[in-house]
Amino acid sequence: MMAGKISGLHHVTAIASDPQRNLDFYAGLLGLRFVKRTVNFDDPGTYHFYFGDNRGTPGTILTFFPWPRARRGSRGPGQIESTAFAISPDSIGYWRDRLQQQHVVAEKISRFGEEGIRFVDPDGLLLELVGSRTLAAVEPWPEGPIPLEHAVRGFHSVSAALEGYENTARLITETFGYRLVDESGNRFRFASTDENAPGRIIDLLCTPDTGFGTVAAGSVHHIAFRAKDDAEQLAWRNRLVELGYNVTPVVDRTYFHSIYFREPGGVLFEIATEPPGFTLDEKVDELGTHLRIPSWMEAGRPQIEKILPPIQLPA
Repeated sequence: MMAGKISGLHHVTAIASDPQRNLDFYAGLLGLRFVKRTVNFDDPGTYHFYFGDNRGTPGTILTFFPWPRARRGSRGPGQIESTAFAISPDSIGYWRDRLQQQHVVAEKISRFGEEGIRFVDPDGLLLELVGSRTLAAVEPWPEGPIPLEHAVRGFHSVSAALEGYENTARLITETFGYRLVDESGNRFRFASTDENAPGRIIDLLCTPDTGFGTVAAGSVHHIAFRAKDDAEQLAWRNRLVELGYNVTPVVDRTYFHSIYFREPGGVLFEIATEPPGFTLDEKVDELGTHLRIPSWMEAGRPQIEKILPPIQLPA
């Protein structure tokens, strides 16, 4: 089987510090659904939080490793500079007012014919809400704090900061099947051919005159692209290895399977499968309400629960 084209993002994973503050901001203020509370499989004494739409649809999922007392990272080449969510163009005023009421400083942005606002989360992670001309068919959280007409509608895009963009551009066009759709100054916009997919846009930013960023609290650890199943993922792995990339073996993340590699500019890329999804071990109406840990860690659950700080879902 030959690898086809990438349709868009699966998830974005970032680093936070205080777990409760992270939960309050993303579920309480932004109104994302807390779709899974689990642990970092490589460090089970810490949480791994997943936020998304009502079902945790690929293309809507922002995840965090919240490490208490983690030091603050810095933005620069070799990492994702900003993560943008799509909203209705009619919702920009609503969000500007909501952020102001919550004492979150936001600024207007205008890019490639779309208006939006940008701000940072409590750890300094740079976020954007973009009034998108095309909204993906995702399922906003009906019981969340945001009126459905103003709810976040999955990812709009990510912006990758790089010293130079040509080699990364070659990967995402010649291999992933993206197209260059616009450019302005040092920003080059690429999009997948699936016009209805959430998270189909990636901007490459040439920022050669700044020092490399450091990945810590307030920064993105990696971004993941979607593969429709295990067979397609293996085809992608074979293709990337043929191109000379060092690619991990397939890793079981319970809710999806993953492979990882560094793109030419240094950003950690993942390709994750769409199945089995977040309803594997919880019904839709129960998502995020219980601590879920992988079967191979269940014997250590009492110790894990003792180590993890208590958290409370926002009202």
